[in-house]
Amino acid sequence: MLEKLKAIEERLTEVERQLSDPAVYADRERLTALSREQKELTPVVACYRAYAQAVQTAEDAAAMLSDPELRELAQEELQQAKSDIARLEDELKILLLPKDPNDEKNIYVEIRG
Repeated sequence: MLEKLKAIEERLTEVERQLSDPAVYADRERLTALSREQKELTPVVACYRAYAQAVQTAEDAAAMLSDPELRELAQEELQQAKSDIARLEDELKILLLPKDPNDEKNIYVEIRG
């Protein structure tokens, strides 16, 4: 899962780089496609970065457990980081689910009496 998230993060970086190129704005179709892709990838990458930060915080807190003066603070921080990691893993699993191609389409519902 982490490899896929790293690839998504790299793709978002590439899309943002392409969007910063003035030549892209001449091609309206390409601009629309890149903007749509950026919109889809941004929440996934933001959640992944928050997850990576929570993992780093947990590692730092685990390293501080050996210090008797900071032990209590480190335990609280470690517990918070573990709960954040679990929550963010669930969010990432939901965000990585394949999108339905019909989600963006309009629909008319007729209700008859």
